Amino acid sequence: MPYREKVAWLSLLSMLAVFIPYFTWSSMHPPGPEIPNLKQMALYAVTSLSWAAILGIGHLLLRRSAPGEAKLPMDERDTTIAHKARGYAYGVLITGMIVVGGFMPFTNAGWEIANTAFFMIVLAEAVFSISIIRAYRRQHA
Repeated sequence: MPYREKVAWLSLLSMLAVFIPYFTWSSMHPPGPEIPNLKQMALYAVTSLSWAAILGIGHLLLRRSAPGEAKLPMDERDTTIAHKARGYAYGVLITGMIVVGGFMPFTNAGWEIANTAFFMIVLAEAVFSISIIRAYRRQHA
């Protein structure tokens, strides 16, 4: 498995591990309309820091397991895969931000808007990782 595919798997699995519980909790226990809601902010901060810690430790482990491969620069194939994946992710992100910034302020408020924005950012990152994984898998098949 190529190093960049491993990094994409790490990113995807770490996002799923921390953000699925966050969004599940937030939807089952919706925060009140008050801003700032310090409990919700703390929950999001812990979630984000957990994601960063998992990614950091995962990157260290991947670099230790394949130090030569981790130092290689991106070749044309890697660049093309990342470019296409970034395009798909950008489409998801811009659509989400149009919904969050263009429509939701007229019907929603506070943490509903914030959590939707967070969700769209996480979804765009997931699409980026999935697109990279798919491209490498398709080349191996």
